Amino acid sequence: MIVATLDFVPGKKVARICGIAQGSSVRAKHVGRDIAAGIKGIFGGELAGYTELLNESRVQAMERMTQHAQKMRADAIINVRFTTSEVMPGTAEMFCYGTAVLLQDE
Repeated sequence: MIVATLDFVPGKKVARICGIAQGSSVRAKHVGRDIAAGIKGIFGGELAGYTELLNESRVQAMERMTQHAQKMRADAIINVRFTTSEVMPGTAEMFCYGTAVLLQDE
């Protein structure tokens, strides 16, 4: 499956729009990561635990979006975007979405 942030795929044209494909992952902070983040907040530096948490969320949201597009019989997702939001204190959602399409050669 082609997944692109562009609104087109070079050398291809959109034969059919299948719909909006989407996927999300909601994660909560871990107490151990909070303690480490608090210390880093004092001295500065990357919050590696949170970086890892967000990366895992992005990967999972993208996998779910791709599965959603496959159910629509799409062979590509274009104009892919990510967004985050706080669901409740200490809990965040990573949301991934794009336009599921069927492509053909130009």
